[in-house]
Amino acid sequence: MYQQIDVDRRRFLSAAAAAIAAARLGAVGASGAPSAGTNTFGELKQIDAGVLNVGYAELGPPHGGAVVLLHGWPYDIHSYVDVAPLLASAGYRVIVPYLRGYGTTRFLSSDALRNGQQSALAADVVALMDALAIDRAIVAGFDWGARTANIVGALWPDRCTGMVSVSGYLIGSREANKIPLPPQAELEWWYQYYFATERGRAGYQNYRDEFARLIWRTASPQWQFDDATFDRTAKAFNNPDHVTLVIHNYRWRLGLAEGESKYDELETRLAAGPVITVPTVTLEGDANGAPHPDPASYVKKFAGKYTHRLLKGGIGHNLPQEAPQAFATAVIDVDALADGRKTHG
Repeated sequence: MYQQIDVDRRRFLSAAAAAIAAARLGAVGASGAPSAGTNTFGELKQIDAGVLNVGYAELGPPHGGAVVLLHGWPYDIHSYVDVAPLLASAGYRVIVPYLRGYGTTRFLSSDALRNGQQSALAADVVALMDALAIDRAIVAGFDWGARTANIVGALWPDRCTGMVSVSGYLIGSREANKIPLPPQAELEWWYQYYFATERGRAGYQNYRDEFARLIWRTASPQWQFDDATFDRTAKAFNNPDHVTLVIHNYRWRLGLAEGESKYDELETRLAAGPVITVPTVTLEGDANGAPHPDPASYVKKFAGKYTHRLLKGGIGHNLPQEAPQAFATAVIDVDALADGRKTHG
């Protein structure tokens, strides 16, 4: 039996959320201060979902409108350590899972392929929603999490109330990835080619923390994170499958590693670049140092109610952690879009 969300109650909670977010935004500014590394989610939960036993944080009332917040690489659930309480205090049921290969998430079978292909991660989200009896949810993410949210919105729109996506439309095609980019753009993907080699795999295995620090600094050049903030997330990379999943993800994109045949039909649909029809807010930081598309290139990929926001003030790639209030407001506003109400943007 799936969770049934009362529409009138959801509208009331969302309106209250907008007021709360607006008050907090007025107090601290649109982006908000960087979180301190001592902030935590407290005790996490575990649940069997699909091929995984998923570790996740849950905040907010159990019957609130569901929001699933998805992290990227090399990050973890703490990218949402400040976003989640804002949404929970506004009446949402907030679920923040570790992706496969991160934190306390584990494969149920030792024989399962440690598969990092894009459709597998999206199927994990749907399986988690099934396990938690969530019929529909707002899905929101950045980096791998944004791509995963895009795929849920594209392939399972009936499960998606709305979507918030940093850097817009990120659904990939291995065929398209065969086409070379201009040299400067290829340079930005240096780690993808590094991971294509056994030297790169060994390097990531041996220098995970140093690697992640480098990516954090280059992807968010103006984010002044402290050691405690980084160390809190770096623990998630000690997952026994982490290195294998990361390497497979990037090699799969380049056609250097195969996925699983059970996802072939999904990947065929994704390769066609499906249009997303669910209500969507896309976000971009003005100091995103990671590879990301120009918003003009993906605006036609969103056929439903849609708005795009550029966040100024030195906001980089890890947008929810660098600008938690703005990210929470986007979630609240996409809920308003779904209900046909006025947003903040």
